[in-house]
Amino acid sequence: MNVFVVNAGSSSLKFQVIVTDLERIKQNNDELLCRGQVERIGGEAIITLETHGDLRQKLTAPIRDVSAALDYVLRWLASDRSGVAEIRSLGDIQAAGHRVVHGGELFKESAIINDEVLKGIEDCIDLAPLHNPNNLSAIRALREIFGHGTPQVAVFDTAFHTSIPEHAYLYAVPYHLYRRHRIRRYGFHGTSHRYVAFRYRALHGLTREQTHIITLHLGNGCSATAIRGGHPVDTSMGMTPLEGLVMGTRSGDLDPAIVNLIATKEGLSPHEVDSLLNTQSGLLGVSGLTNDMKVLEEEMKEHDDRRVRLAIEVFCYRARKYIGAFLACMGGADAVVFTGGIGEHSPDVRARICAGLEWAGLTVDASQNQQTVGREGRISAEGSKLHAWVIPTNEELLIARDTVRCILGEPHPS
Repeated sequence: MNVFVVNAGSSSLKFQVIVTDLERIKQNNDELLCRGQVERIGGEAIITLETHGDLRQKLTAPIRDVSAALDYVLRWLASDRSGVAEIRSLGDIQAAGHRVVHGGELFKESAIINDEVLKGIEDCIDLAPLHNPNNLSAIRALREIFGHGTPQVAVFDTAFHTSIPEHAYLYAVPYHLYRRHRIRRYGFHGTSHRYVAFRYRALHGLTREQTHIITLHLGNGCSATAIRGGHPVDTSMGMTPLEGLVMGTRSGDLDPAIVNLIATKEGLSPHEVDSLLNTQSGLLGVSGLTNDMKVLEEEMKEHDDRRVRLAIEVFCYRARKYIGAFLACMGGADAVVFTGGIGEHSPDVRARICAGLEWAGLTVDASQNQQTVGREGRISAEGSKLHAWVIPTNEELLIARDTVRCILGEPHPS
């Protein structure tokens, strides 16, 4: 089955076409046909397209919205220009799978999109006003392009975290606020944490029940999840993706009273403070330079800038703090697993996060850590009681697999 995987943002669109079916899933030989992204939607967009033959094209075109971006991508895909022999027309795409950020308490697993599911995603807009509307735009656009004959599936970022118990997801605010407005911890990056947990147990020949790990998704957005018996028991992101770890431009945890103080002292509206905490904080806010960890690491090596060093130290300290908290909550774990752009490609950040965790039985093998970049591998020393692993995430593959399973009525084992 050729599955068109879509991740729609406010001004960007990422996509992949993956060939998969139940037999391919079982054999772990799914095939990536092509992938790409459209950036700066709403003006002269930058379009990057890659095929499985490593053919890369970079183009620009005026693209007004997500619907136009999808139309452009699908026209390219079905043309000779793409070089994708398996797709000669839109009829060669059998299904579409969408990353949907927020499923609230309505969706505990992926779902075939019908009018009822669409209504449910709409009902969650208040919980994700920056994300769910874009996801809905992509779903409706593909309905127009493909018609109702091509099934579409929603894969929710929040679904994996629905096993978190009540005592961990509730905030200590008046309970009626939860009842009225569903104010609680939801967690995000669920598809990434779920894929990494699946790969970890596959690599070790474990059952779901035997999987006790802490996963760290470290990219521009960052989150940690405590997974006990294969299911999340806690996670760092909260009702929104702002809570938790320090991120590229997000503050992570802070005293709630700071919000009012900033508004008063700086003369900002609540919306402006929210924007400051989401887009001007984190690594960018502390360093005053950039939200890109790779650039910060290079800058520190060349100039040892104090604020750059401080930004990296704050980032790593917060991650190590969450590992310790989750070890206490879980009663111990077998491994800490790094994923995401920073987690997969920065040995120095991984080493800094793990430093000081010897008390928990984790010692990093410096050589293994340096050699493990962008690939799977153990980075802890042989005798460690608590191991550390790097496992590159693949959210798009999991979305494609869930799409197939939903259409065929199969359970979601991973």
